[in-house]
Amino acid sequence: MTTQEQQLRHIRAWQSSGLSQTSYCRKHGLNSKTFGNWLRVYRRTQLRSQPGSMVPVTITPAVPVTDYLRLRCSGGHTLEVPANVSPQWLGELLKCLD
Repeated sequence: MTTQEQQLRHIRAWQSSGLSQTSYCRKHGLNSKTFGNWLRVYRRTQLRSQPGSMVPVTITPAVPVTDYLRLRCSGGHTLEVPANVSPQWLGELLKCLD
């Protein structure tokens, strides 16, 4: 059984070796599945130890809406929808208003 320090030494040696995981394991007499498990645990630990970061994001509409369709319904109601509304969606909406 290997210690975590030995596992870490193998992982770092593999990273700097330029060898594939399989080649490194063959060269050092390691089981490649076991080494893969060490590597998975190591990567998970590394991800947890990295601080989260905030990235500023600006959200803008894909297409600026400047035009509207005004639909006058029976009963005096007016429905205003963006001019770039999906025709399929608008058709379904109008079916509901009947």
